[in-house]
Amino acid sequence: MKKLALAAALSVAASTAFAGGMDDPIIEPEVMIEETSSSSGGLLVPLLFLVLVAAAAS
Repeated sequence: MKKLALAAALSVAASTAFAGGMDDPIIEPEVMIEETSSSSGGLLVPLLFLVLVAAAAS
């Protein structure tokens, strides 16, 4: 009878320990904001054009 009670106690303890199982952790992706400055790229081309025109005119 003691063995039956021990077996019942162990089965209850084992079933509660593994009831939920293992889930994969939920990892949220990082949000990366990249700031671009379009004004520097837009300003560089006309400036180079003006320098070339000034060099050709002189």
